[in-house]
Amino acid sequence: MVPLNKVGGTVMQGITFLLRHHRVRRGSAAIFFVLIFSLLLSLEFFTSKVDLQVGDVASYDIQAPRTVEYIDPVRTAELRRQAAEEVEKVYTIDDQITLAVQSEITDLIDKISMVVTNDTLTREEKVSELKEVIPFTLSGEVLNNLALAPAGDLRVVRDKVNKLIAGKMIDGIEQGELSAVRDELISKTTKLELSPGLQQFAAELVQNYLRPNRYYDVQKTEAKRLEVIERVEPVKVQIKAQQKVVKAGDVVTQEDILELQALGLLHAKQSWTLLIGRMLLVAALMSAVLFYMRQQNREIYHNISQLYLLGIVTVIVLAVTKALVAIETTRWPEFGALFGYMAPVAAAGMLIAILLESRLAVLMVAVISLFVGVMTNQLNFSLVGFLGGISGVFSVSKLSQRGDLARAGLYTGIAVALSIIAVGMVEEVSWRLLLVSATVLGIVNGLLSSILTNGALPYLESTFGITSPVKLLELSNPSHPLLRKLLTEAPGTYHHSIIVGNLAESATEAVGGDHLLVRVGALYHDIGKVKRPYFFIENQLAGDNPHEKIAPNLSTLILTSHVKDGADMAREYKLPQRVVDIIEQHHGTSLVRYFYNKALEGEHAETVKEEEFRYDGPRPQTREAAIVMLADSVEAAVRSLKEPTSGEVEGLVRKLIKQKLMDGQFDECDLTLKDLDTIANSFLQVLSGVFHTRIEYPDIEQEMERRKSRRASFRK
Repeated sequence: MVPLNKVGGTVMQGITFLLRHHRVRRGSAAIFFVLIFSLLLSLEFFTSKVDLQVGDVASYDIQAPRTVEYIDPVRTAELRRQAAEEVEKVYTIDDQITLAVQSEITDLIDKISMVVTNDTLTREEKVSELKEVIPFTLSGEVLNNLALAPAGDLRVVRDKVNKLIAGKMIDGIEQGELSAVRDELISKTTKLELSPGLQQFAAELVQNYLRPNRYYDVQKTEAKRLEVIERVEPVKVQIKAQQKVVKAGDVVTQEDILELQALGLLHAKQSWTLLIGRMLLVAALMSAVLFYMRQQNREIYHNISQLYLLGIVTVIVLAVTKALVAIETTRWPEFGALFGYMAPVAAAGMLIAILLESRLAVLMVAVISLFVGVMTNQLNFSLVGFLGGISGVFSVSKLSQRGDLARAGLYTGIAVALSIIAVGMVEEVSWRLLLVSATVLGIVNGLLSSILTNGALPYLESTFGITSPVKLLELSNPSHPLLRKLLTEAPGTYHHSIIVGNLAESATEAVGGDHLLVRVGALYHDIGKVKRPYFFIENQLAGDNPHEKIAPNLSTLILTSHVKDGADMAREYKLPQRVVDIIEQHHGTSLVRYFYNKALEGEHAETVKEEEFRYDGPRPQTREAAIVMLADSVEAAVRSLKEPTSGEVEGLVRKLIKQKLMDGQFDECDLTLKDLDTIANSFLQVLSGVFHTRIEYPDIEQEMERRKSRRASFRK
């Protein structure tokens, strides 16, 4: 028997595994936000609506906050009912029945004639045959008269009876009229100038063969009624702003309820069907977003924290919109009814574009705009929110300075104002209301979106560990404590970092990387040199080089330690991890060639190990870190040239890039050979002038040959 504590431990381990599994966590997040969004769309958290029913007594006056026009369903239905009742019934006359009746009478007369004209039969036999031929019962007297009647008289009976019946059936005979019409025609048979026996036979023909041929056509009648109903104009009722809809003490009528519903003042009863329907709509839209990310942004799709970021941004925007549309104005209620135009959809677009990705921001703007339309039951608010949101996304797509965020709010406000004017013109809104709402609500929307973006951005960045362009812009400000420290304690390194930043940013733009991250990474890549600034030649203003007094391996240790020192300082000052990564990777596992060669010239050259003269790494993991590595090497090497020509600069640049490539420094990043050629061309466009004097990087092969020759001469 398995112990209970062991079973319990196994169960807890299983639950813990499931909770940590990314699919379970993603599904849990999706369910959580489906519920939150559905509640925001369906429930009234801020409401001044009344809860009245027909027959209730109003306890206070209720005024119309705005002018509305609605269709009165009761009056409209009554007019349509009256119009339908006035439509005459449509009847159909079946001519085939008339022809069938005449044909049946003719066939019967022909059969009777055949019996009567048969001379081989006696009268009694003819009477017997006639009884079998005639499908209805006749008296013996009529049968005797028929047996003795000439064939010509029978044809006269046929023609006159058919004419008599056809004359009546041509106008149609309804079922209810059949008895009266039959009696009328039977009475007319006495005037057909026939013998008494044949007159009675004619009457029997009418009695047995006459039948209705005019029927009520239900389908045609209903079609005609529907046509008339469609032509009835609906009854429209207009309620003026400030008009009293219900007075205190009045009994609420059905008409009052209709007016309150039209004004949106009646508290709607929550329907489970409505809630479930909106929940399904939310789930469908969220599924579309997740499917898009799975196809186009797998990195975001697999990052649970960033999925929560999307959900939180959406909740913030919807909650603010919910509060805005609940605001009412008593002095100008028509204007208050348009507060849905202030929905800050652009704030969501800007935040997502800055923190995550612009294309995803466009999709989320579309989804949130639909949510706004469902929440307010106004497609106009949804359309204006979408256009304003798109404007916000594209306004922040290329941030180069912090002022661009304020400018994005201005662009959003203008886009919203123009959208309001366009929608208002379609709806034929008065120009006074249209211009005021476009100006005021457009400006407020832009300001609100900008304020929400600026206010939420720092908290979202720190909470979700995202480095936004705005954060990078702040870090690139020379007033940052680390940059001021670098400028005052290692000015040569500061100048070197600026030039490296120019080189790296230009190259990154050429190959399509994050140029702002590269500029910031380049500014901070050598921050560790402030701990021992004078051990680096760019800071040796007096020309005194302390490396001449220490061993090459110690010099290498001092040089390579600036990477670790810089990473530690970056973490101390809470720089983003992406910047720390560039600091740690900007030398990779490169060889400190100068001191390695110097060690080979020493007395114990045979004990020199190359790995002792390499940086600790890691190698560049991203193209941005690799570009900073190349820019750092190129700037230092070109600065060391004396009176360089353009050909020398180009040769040196390409040689350094080739050395890094052959040394395997780019094995762990996604740079291609084409990218390296593009980077080299970009460096050559930026490089100009003569730089600080530096130790000239020797050609390794020539230097080794020179040193071998020198050692051989010493042995002699």
